[in-house]
Amino acid sequence: MSRFDQRFSELRAAGRKALIPFITAGDPSLEDTVPVMHALVEAGADVIELGVPFSDPMADGPTIQRSSERALARGAGLRYVLDAVAAFRNQDTATPIVLMGYLNPVEIHGTARFAEAAVQAGVDGVLLVDLPPEEADETRAAFNRHGLALIMLASPTTSDERMAMLCDEAQGYLYYVSFAGVTGASERLDTRAAGDRLRRIRSLAKAPVAAGFGIRDAASARAMAVDADGVVVGSALVTELARTDAAETAPARAAAFLAPLRLFRGEIYRGET
Repeated sequence: MSRFDQRFSELRAAGRKALIPFITAGDPSLEDTVPVMHALVEAGADVIELGVPFSDPMADGPTIQRSSERALARGAGLRYVLDAVAAFRNQDTATPIVLMGYLNPVEIHGTARFAEAAVQAGVDGVLLVDLPPEEADETRAAFNRHGLALIMLASPTTSDERMAMLCDEAQGYLYYVSFAGVTGASERLDTRAAGDRLRRIRSLAKAPVAAGFGIRDAASARAMAVDADGVVVGSALVTELARTDAAETAPARAAAFLAPLRLFRGEIYRGET
């Protein structure tokens, strides 16, 4: 059983939804990545999405773009990201880790060689935002040979034909983008419209469905989690980490941000579907 299967099985048994924070590897510092990951788990994270810094993050809004730029300037390349996951696995062997990024670094590394290295480091899945499902067969096959899940994206503009393909081929979880646009635009989040779409997708998908984009706090997480199997919180957390100063460490700030969402994992959502 994969870490994804184990974790989502545990959540279903408890009547809970997954809390999935996103951070950029290498920001706010190279040294902070692994301690922040552990702090997020302690604060209630069920899965962690770790952003792979990239020079042209076209699907990301300004917050994550700047975070990626800062991380790259510090030297946070793909090797650093994999080393960070391996270091995290020294203490945590249960929490699923998803690398979120773009196809170019994977192809430069070599898809099969990347998949092997990622699994050896302890990565469970990879989400490549610029890899369309119609062009994913070769990448998926290489990942499958090494037991690495290819996480796919669906959105409000996804056609019925493509949605059927995504639901049938979903691995780990299917990431539903709550609105058409870039990350961080929380003012565009329409929870009612997203809920209608999520209910239909969940009825078709062979894997859990997690909703992301625009989720910034406990209220928006609660609203989106009603019709999803989990929620992804990214830009708001990245913003908090960028504010780290001498008065508060990055792990402490990460935990303080996620703490108000902790009940979302438990009593508030117990029994809801």
